[in-house]
Amino acid sequence: MRVVQITDAHLRADTQARSRAGIPWRQFEQVINAVAAEQPDLVLFTGDVSQDESVASYALAVKGLAALPCPWYWLAGNHDQQALMAAERPLVEEVEVGSWRLLLLNTQVAGEPHGELGNKQLATLAERLQADNRPTLIAMHHPPVDVGAVWMDAIGLQDRDAFWHVLGKHTHVHIILFGHAHQAYAEHHRSGDATIDVYGCPAMADQFLPGAEHFAIDEASRPGYRIVDLHWSELAGSEWQSWIERID
Repeated sequence: MRVVQITDAHLRADTQARSRAGIPWRQFEQVINAVAAEQPDLVLFTGDVSQDESVASYALAVKGLAALPCPWYWLAGNHDQQALMAAERPLVEEVEVGSWRLLLLNTQVAGEPHGELGNKQLATLAERLQADNRPTLIAMHHPPVDVGAVWMDAIGLQDRDAFWHVLGKHTHVHIILFGHAHQAYAEHHRSGDATIDVYGCPAMADQFLPGAEHFAIDEASRPGYRIVDLHWSELAGSEWQSWIERID
């Protein structure tokens, strides 16, 4: 089963509006066209769909995503308005992909750039993981690890220690996908009994400079997306491969 992650489109109602390094709607269309050609079984959009938080920006996103040849699901980033998203497309918490299940977590803190899961969502996550031991992929907007950029690490997932404490008891969680950082990232993260692959994804809009102390655009990098091929068999168990693709 092929899952493709897209993230951080930062669309505006005006399709000609510019960001710091491009035109988000044009980049969005190019990424969607490239993703469609990958023949995915499912697409995950990990937040920051909109920049101006307008009804029109979400309608544009849905219009563009209709070109995908597969189901797609989205979750909110710190820039998003969840009510406007839900009016266009429901926000779901769990999806089945073959023998795998995907859990979509909400890390948004209204009006703040950083993320949190909160005690209630963490308790629910623990219950869901305890009740079902199928191979699991978790998607969220905010990074649950430091990505190496000082300013970005300050606005990542604030209750990450509690999050990792929950995951450390469940060895069937294999993959975490996050957005927000606007850059490729990969780490094997050890927590308790679990070793989990943690992946960041290039933005559909501007890219951020890796390792920067302060906010900086990476003008040399291109928009992109992440492919995750998921496998499961009685003989081999859970296996996966993941890599980044970028558009010209």
